[in-house]
Amino acid sequence: MLTKKGKYGLKALVHLARMPAGQLAFVNDIATGNNIPKKFLDAILGELRNAGFVQSRKGKDGGYRLARPPEEIRVGHVVRVLDGPLAPIPCASRTQYQRCEDCNEATCQVRHLMLEVRQAIAEVLDQRSLAEMRDIGLDDLGVARGLDDISVASDDLPVAVKA
Repeated sequence: MLTKKGKYGLKALVHLARMPAGQLAFVNDIATGNNIPKKFLDAILGELRNAGFVQSRKGKDGGYRLARPPEEIRVGHVVRVLDGPLAPIPCASRTQYQRCEDCNEATCQVRHLMLEVRQAIAEVLDQRSLAEMRDIGLDDLGVARGLDDISVASDDLPVAVKA
């Protein structure tokens, strides 16, 4: 699951990707424009700077900008930096694998399904660049079509679909 840290980091990077190349954005503008708490955004931008996604300049005319063109930044890489492995469980992770104590990995159906889930997530996130994410409109997302027609189920109710 994408954490708020991951979500806010992606929103901030999309904000910077919309800026003219080389232009700096103020933290307050990024925070206000994306409904991100400024203090939290400061910490996230620090991590993104340390990972080489953004550059910063201090002072009155300071701010943040992308360190590389948005076409070169893969969404999957950003998510891994901010949120860690893409796998839903540690024994399905490629980058931070941890063996389960309570099962036989060769025969564990949960692990095998989670390996598929991890692969599907990686295929989507690693194929998309920040530029592609920036340029997505709701009409471009086949998945987004009809989202208003689906209601979210609680634990004890089935998913209801409007006719």
